[in-house]
Amino acid sequence: MRKLLNTLYVTSPDRYLSLDGENIVVLSDGKEAGRVPLHNLEGIVTFGYSGASPALMGYCAGHGISLSFHSPSGRFLAEVTGEVRGNVTLRKTQYRLSDNEKESALIGRNMIIGKVYNSRWVLERATRDHPDRVDVEVLKKTSAYLQGILTQLESCESLDRIRGMEGNAASRYFEVFDELILRNKDSFFFRERNRRPPLDNVNALLSLIYTLLSQMTSAALSAAGLDPYVGFLHRDRPGRASLALDLMEELRPVLADRFVVSLINRQVVLPKDFIKKENGAVILTDDARRKVIDAWQKKKQEVIRHPFLDEKIEWGLIPYTQALLLARFLRGDIDAYPPFMWK
Repeated sequence: MRKLLNTLYVTSPDRYLSLDGENIVVLSDGKEAGRVPLHNLEGIVTFGYSGASPALMGYCAGHGISLSFHSPSGRFLAEVTGEVRGNVTLRKTQYRLSDNEKESALIGRNMIIGKVYNSRWVLERATRDHPDRVDVEVLKKTSAYLQGILTQLESCESLDRIRGMEGNAASRYFEVFDELILRNKDSFFFRERNRRPPLDNVNALLSLIYTLLSQMTSAALSAAGLDPYVGFLHRDRPGRASLALDLMEELRPVLADRFVVSLINRQVVLPKDFIKKENGAVILTDDARRKVIDAWQKKKQEVIRHPFLDEKIEWGLIPYTQALLLARFLRGDIDAYPPFMWK
């Protein structure tokens, strides 16, 4: 099993990253602001436009350390990738199945089953944990609707129908998402999913965490020998990591959405932590982004029992585990891809 190492998040937008021996050096106005040994890292995520030295990018590419660049608001800009990992047979199988709509549907269906199952679990968990603070009837009604979608998905072999059912399930889930928010309702409310740019505090948090989760899934797929850019649900588009987006689907509700709700309900983030720009975009302050990322790092280290493998692992290793299970399926070692279905 892969060891969960640290991810270095550089949140200040004016930092430049350089290499000194086997250390990453963070510079501010040409002066050293921090130094971290690279052998302790599995990934580097930087928010800003200052960039990184060619020497550092080359080291990361050669040593399997993911290095991704994002705007200060969290929008993905670019990533550094090294030599392709994995054997050619695995990737050829991935490409062949991706070109086959029926085969893609069978894989994508399991991923969406995982997403809908986990969305339903999030709602059911809220009715159990906070029966006096949420509208139990509304959440139960939505949960029942999601259960109906699950039943339909079990026998569906059409990629378009699977996408349609996923869209319907996501729409109903987000219709009641505001019920899960229990604190500071005047400032933290959810009406609809919006992005590019996010227009309220909750969407700003969701966009940031989805970006971090996307970086994790993309790195996990590369580590497993798969091509993050060739998907089954999300079709090919230049510059889009389609398979990483596929793998994210089943993880969004339990790893991202529930984490965002916990940040709000535990008051880790407060209304003062957000800035509204002239164009309506809402972003976190630098200090708030650091708080959120610190909490994200701690979340990744929490230990759970994987429902399929029946082994204790950290939350942060779930994307790697699922990527390895997908690779095992493509190699023919298991009969079907088992989605992550949290219990």
